[in-house]
Amino acid sequence: MIPEHWIEQIAQRWAAMSGWELVAVVLAVAYLLLAVRQNRLCWVAAFFSTAIFTVLFWNVQLLMQSALNVYYMAMAVYGWWHWQHGSESAGWLPIKRWRPKQHALALATIAACALLSGFLLERHSDAAWPYLDSLVTWGAVVTTFMVARKVLDNWAYWMVINSLAVFLFIDRGMALTALLHITYLVISVFGWMSWHRDYSKQSERAPT
Repeated sequence: MIPEHWIEQIAQRWAAMSGWELVAVVLAVAYLLLAVRQNRLCWVAAFFSTAIFTVLFWNVQLLMQSALNVYYMAMAVYGWWHWQHGSESAGWLPIKRWRPKQHALALATIAACALLSGFLLERHSDAAWPYLDSLVTWGAVVTTFMVARKVLDNWAYWMVINSLAVFLFIDRGMALTALLHITYLVISVFGWMSWHRDYSKQSERAPT
């Protein structure tokens, strides 16, 4: 059961949410839902959502979050292009799986970047949870690239990232943002199931 103070905080945050912030959140959810369906329009929703967040974060002096959303905008353009042109022979971009070596490289990259930025934040800022915040951020950077490449395993990565993000935002008292990431977590489970089903069908149709 959701604590009463959580419900009150969510209601207050919702009432205080600006129109642009609400549009950005709706588009962010639309991006995930469209990505589950492998609809290329997901990248359009992602582009406009992150463009709005870029400005919103800049206006409240969250410069790193603003910069991160600039990256997301670039990945939205890349994802749109790659989903259409990434596989000329097939005419459409199939779902793929990464080999263990590729996962090892991705996880090592996330860990190294998280340790470095976490160390710098711990030494030179008053950031809360510097290493966890860094892990969630760099995990999202790598996993967004996996979505653009249509790698099935991105959904498993998102499950972990969103679970950590929920804890992070609960600790910071950001109830509405935590609730949003719980929504992302649920969608990521359905994303895994949907893409895995389609990946299995691809394997059955593949020439032997």
